[in-house]
Amino acid sequence: MKFLRTIRLSRPRFWIYELGTYALGVCAGLSVGGNISFFYIAFYAFFFLFPANLLIYGINDVFDYETDRLNPKKTGYEDLLEPSLHGVVYRNIFLSSITFIVVGFFIPIYAFIALLFFYFFAFFYSAPPIRAKARPFFDSFFSAGHYVVTGVFGYYLTGASGSVVLGVFAGMCWAIAMHAYSAVPDIDADKESGIRTIAISLGKKLTIVLCGFLYALASLVVYTYFSYIVFILALPYVLLMFLSYNADEQKLFRLYTYFPKINSLVGMTLFFLVLFRAL
Repeated sequence: MKFLRTIRLSRPRFWIYELGTYALGVCAGLSVGGNISFFYIAFYAFFFLFPANLLIYGINDVFDYETDRLNPKKTGYEDLLEPSLHGVVYRNIFLSSITFIVVGFFIPIYAFIALLFFYFFAFFYSAPPIRAKARPFFDSFFSAGHYVVTGVFGYYLTGASGSVVLGVFAGMCWAIAMHAYSAVPDIDADKESGIRTIAISLGKKLTIVLCGFLYALASLVVYTYFSYIVFILALPYVLLMFLSYNADEQKLFRLYTYFPKINSLVGMTLFFLVLFRAL
């Protein structure tokens, strides 16, 4: 497999998701007195920039081939991964990940545990025997899980201590909503391939309502930390849910293409808010 194809497989437009939650975790850890060398921060920043995303989306494309070949998103917006390349993908994932696992034995124990949870959620989201993405509600939970434990990893990598329960709860609400909304444009393709998702179980409109509720709940949980700014950041999502509620298939897909941009902008804003608290 050519290098550029491998890069495309890792979905560069989504790189900011894992890297962003990692950076948030690091800044949160530093803001409560954590301290770690720049080497470790930069080292694992690279991991969550590329190898982590190659794992998530590479495994996803291997086990989703039968679904993807029926999905119009894979005929232009994304690549269809042919079965002849699946073995190469496994090899590339292993080679790009092994160093970060080995170094994990030298970082704080809670950070290493979070890293193992990341691999668990990222791999079994798509892979059997769990294959969470084909199990309604587990699909959103596992997808959210690998994003949230990335933030937890960054927090504990700094050597910080203390409870992260509220942050994890808010992060799970936010990330579950992110996944559930992303599943809505795939309803028809997933139905045709026999896969059941949270969006299929609840239906388009109820899924969108749930997403709006979870964004609001996440904002309320972290209000004491971010103040009213968090509600301003939730507004684009509320508007997106409102526009999507009665949208037809074509309009819904167009709206979906704005979703990564909104996530990137909001994530960057949250990062700088936490960073200023850490300085």
